[in-house]
Amino acid sequence: MAFWTQLGLLLWKNFTYRRRQTFQLLIEVAWPLFIFFILISVRLSYPPYEQHECHFPNKAMPSAGTLPWIQGIICNANNPCFRYPTPGESPGIVGNFNASIVSRLFSDAKRLLLYSQQDTSIKDVQKVLGNLRKLGNSSGLDLKLRDFLIDNETFSDFLHHNVSMPSSAVEELLDAGVNLQQV
Repeated sequence: MAFWTQLGLLLWKNFTYRRRQTFQLLIEVAWPLFIFFILISVRLSYPPYEQHECHFPNKAMPSAGTLPWIQGIICNANNPCFRYPTPGESPGIVGNFNASIVSRLFSDAKRLLLYSQQDTSIKDVQKVLGNLRKLGNSSGLDLKLRDFLIDNETFSDFLHHNVSMPSSAVEELLDAGVNLQQV
């Protein structure tokens, strides 16, 4: 049987079936229209609203090192959304943790331990251990959070601009005492 003959017979059969089942034809046409009108009414009653772009604080990946990765997780645990770009969104910048005292202490210790075979003097290691003992024995009341940040670190700018803390509260936070034994 030829293609056109089969197509003609199939269309004739469909037309005959639809003419005999008028109620089913009306349901098949009306049901999609009904659903479409529901979608239109929902769209008209709840118009879309403009959502600002969302900037999240940068978080280091595990490949950046264990310390920056843990700092990124702890410091941004609530995952806030900011309207404006956050410090460290530029490509290649992991965060502002790399030059802090803790990061420098770990990098110095790593450098000393990795290159200690080439270095014949043990004075540097003794100096670092002596400083660590002094820090461990001190009460920590004379240390402030500001002492752990470098001069141009963006933590205070981050708190002031993105968290909308007043500059007086940022200064009070940076002048807070740090107890190393509790840390």
